Amino acid sequence: MTDVLNPSYRDRIGYQAGLLGGFSLLAAALLVMGNIATRDTIAQRQAEDLLASLSQVIPPERHDNDLLAATLELTGTDGEPITVYRALEGLDVTGVAFEVVGQGYAGPIDILLGVDPAGRVLGARVLAHAETPGLGDKIEVSRNDWILAFNGRSLGDPPAERWAVKKDDGEFDQFSGATITPRAVVGAIKGGLELFGAHRDALTASAVLNEAADGD
Repeated sequence: MTDVLNPSYRDRIGYQAGLLGGFSLLAAALLVMGNIATRDTIAQRQAEDLLASLSQVIPPERHDNDLLAATLELTGTDGEPITVYRALEGLDVTGVAFEVVGQGYAGPIDILLGVDPAGRVLGARVLAHAETPGLGDKIEVSRNDWILAFNGRSLGDPPAERWAVKKDDGEFDQFSGATITPRAVVGAIKGGLELFGAHRDALTASAVLNEAADGD
């Protein structure tokens, strides 16, 4: 009776390996099916989150277009591509937004930066970071209004040499016990304004001109 309930082949390595492989294939198939089933929903949610963030750095009243459908691509100083979202009123560019990255105390700080055609900051929002809760997380607008101090600023206001925290003889406040974090944000936003300045003509050209260039 014991042999019938526990046949000897179950103790063979080949049987056990085959059984394990079968379960692995089944699990992989289920994961693939789940990914396919949720892919569109995840993509839609990501697009909604991005639009919500874009609306904070480019006010909705400044454009009448779909920001996600009006994009250009730049090459950053690190050689990586940067997607630029353009705000349009008719065919006129009223602002652009793109991501910049600063190196904080605990890792990269991803920032969405909005800039008007004159090179002034429309808004900046932190998208992701790993800074210390209660200290470095004051860069989040939901926890502190510090990041709003960049609104309306440009490379000439303050002068380039004053684009730093006050501890470094700059214009912007730092946090007590967490200077590295705001220093990283100030540097990233300054770098973003410099990138905009280097590509201003292409980024603010009429949508007609850009469509013609794409057609060539």
